[in-house]
Amino acid sequence: MMAMSAGLLPDAGTMLHAFGPWVLLGIAVLLFIESGVLFPFLPGDSLLVTAAILAPQLGIEPWQVVLVGIPAAVLGDQAGYWLGQRFGRRLFRPDARVLKTSRLEETEHFFTRYGAISLVLGRFVPIVRTYVPLVAGAVRLHRGRFFAWNVVGAVLWVTGMTGIGLALGGIPFVVNNIDTLMILMIVIPTLPVAIGALRRYLKARSSGASEAAPAATTPAELSERR
Repeated sequence: MMAMSAGLLPDAGTMLHAFGPWVLLGIAVLLFIESGVLFPFLPGDSLLVTAAILAPQLGIEPWQVVLVGIPAAVLGDQAGYWLGQRFGRRLFRPDARVLKTSRLEETEHFFTRYGAISLVLGRFVPIVRTYVPLVAGAVRLHRGRFFAWNVVGAVLWVTGMTGIGLALGGIPFVVNNIDTLMILMIVIPTLPVAIGALRRYLKARSSGASEAAPAATTPAELSERR
């Protein structure tokens, strides 16, 4: 079984080494799945950064990561769009372990706020990047427009994350503490989404409590009751 960073998140370094000579194929498959096949807990960001940092150990070149990563990300989003167009919200349940209705609603809010450009912005937010293509398909975003933003987002994301890995690969501290740094890379981008969800939850809870509270009795009403 693959090691899990901090007992929760997949260890990108361990995964990459486990692929052996099939590392590039493994990267492509994981990026495809995370990009739109409704499994949001694969380490896309950390996978790309780690692959660039460990490229010499893995026997690959960073440009090869980019070469396989971009098509995989684009095709993953296309699959997510098709699923959204075909099935929409029917795939989700409030009590599901992975396909939770609450996660879909968070992504719908993100998509409503940013529109088609969310296909670019969402690439850099774990979990959101998995569900944005599904929402785009569910709302019937024009396929040509979706594809264009999809390609832009994939290129910026894959080249950006690989570039970060290249820049950090020459720093000994980074190489020696890569697992901890990759966990931070996964956790930090999700904070705005988590904070937004918490605020909406507290607001809804507060509104519900206000509606449930009995109305104050006026002196006139009290007199009538007597």
